Amino acid sequence: MQDPLILTIDFGTQSVRTALINKKGEIEGLIKKPYDPAYISPQKGFAEQDPDFYYNNLIFCLKELSKKYGDKLDRIIGSTLATFRDSSVQLDKDNKPVRNCILWLDQRMAKASEHIPSIYSLLFKVVGMENTIKLNRSRTHAHWLKENEPETWKKTEKYVNISTYLVYKITGQLVDSAASVIGHYPINFKTRKWQGEKAMKGVIFGVPQRMLFPLKQPGEVLGVISDEIAKECGLPKGIKLIASGSDKACETLGLGALSKDIGAISYGTASTIEVSNKKYHEPEPFLPAYPAAVPDWYNMEVQIYRGYWMLSWFTKNFASELIDESKIQKMAVEEMLNKDLSQIPPGSDGLVLQPYWGPGLRRPLAKGAIVGFSDIHTREHLYRAIIEGIGYALKEGLESIEKSQKHRIKELRISGGGSQSDAICQITADIFGLPVSRVQTYETTSLGAAIAAFTALKEFGSVEEAMEAMSHKTTTFIPNKADHKEYEKLYKRVYLEMFPRLKNVYKDLNKITKRI
Repeated sequence: MQDPLILTIDFGTQSVRTALINKKGEIEGLIKKPYDPAYISPQKGFAEQDPDFYYNNLIFCLKELSKKYGDKLDRIIGSTLATFRDSSVQLDKDNKPVRNCILWLDQRMAKASEHIPSIYSLLFKVVGMENTIKLNRSRTHAHWLKENEPETWKKTEKYVNISTYLVYKITGQLVDSAASVIGHYPINFKTRKWQGEKAMKGVIFGVPQRMLFPLKQPGEVLGVISDEIAKECGLPKGIKLIASGSDKACETLGLGALSKDIGAISYGTASTIEVSNKKYHEPEPFLPAYPAAVPDWYNMEVQIYRGYWMLSWFTKNFASELIDESKIQKMAVEEMLNKDLSQIPPGSDGLVLQPYWGPGLRRPLAKGAIVGFSDIHTREHLYRAIIEGIGYALKEGLESIEKSQKHRIKELRISGGGSQSDAICQITADIFGLPVSRVQTYETTSLGAAIAAFTALKEFGSVEEAMEAMSHKTTTFIPNKADHKEYEKLYKRVYLEMFPRLKNVYKDLNKITKRI
């Protein structure tokens, strides 16, 4: 077919997007539907949503896409789906949800007292991963349900990710891509297969084999968009749904960063740095790499759980009076604050922030910290220190990845909400001392999903050929040598010293507050 299109479906944390993307990486049609509300909080710290809420929003987008771009629909040769990660859905014997989906943002903690073999407990203690495993088990929705909603657990026949449920709703097949089931599930990411119930991960997450579902590999066909949806939404019949990967996996691909030479930064609600490699390397000791959105690649990822969410937190708590002004000027509060970033010198006049506002896997007991306050510091200093602190944390993550793969990267690609600010991109380049580039669209997850689908459908000879044709660098930010030198001093002599010096304080703090 001449000028074929891929129909991409991208479920983000705040909205769903459907797009029509061609082989040049151009978005020929896009419909976006913000969620309202983004989630429900039945209790403080809880984040839930009706799984069918996402499906209904998708149907709205598909209908609007057909209305607006109906003349392009006959060029669709396939579709693919990317969703946010680690959000569980419990299904009954008829594959209907028995409760709301528990989202990755959820803060509930289980006691996770279910017995694990003593040999595993000893091993975790010996390798220094006892608290990490404890945190992982406490954050596993399956354990919380067993303890707090035993009747729900009794009704649960299948325990799936939100992506799995949406594949089922779209195709009628309860199946998913092995590169989409990222989170607290008993999967062996290296082999892309389920772990046995007695294997270590099977024991940690406590989901029995009978509740799991078939896994497909990236590039395989998950199913066909149902005739019912095609008729309701005005789509052609018989559109195949191709397995790709999670939102972050597709985002990395959309940035053209499928290489051990390139780092992919996502400045989203959770901020991440990823480096792709054909060999399986753990990004940090005992923490897994994830399957990429295309076959035979892995993404080494380090995540800052509360990443650019912190800018919203800052705005809500320290800049609320700017909200009305932002409406008058028709710009986001963060955009207004970003304009003032250049007024604060690199290093925020000695204010250094450690962005552990949410628990991380490597340091589960860590808390957020800010050091260096003096009478010269302002609200603007704190705002810049947050941005710099996230940069420092990602730089530390990158160094761990580079050590694991025994290879240093040469450049960075950047996406997510924070990447829309030139000032933030320049700060990132200065912290890392590497060129930082954006690509032609902010819809990098959709772009990456399309690259994966076109590759699977043999429209390109290789994924590298597809990336070259579809992902195009635009603006590149070159590090300022003087500013990088200043950041290196603060990073090595202050930031890297913060956790070791505060580690015992965090232990006592967590004992007092009974966090873990």
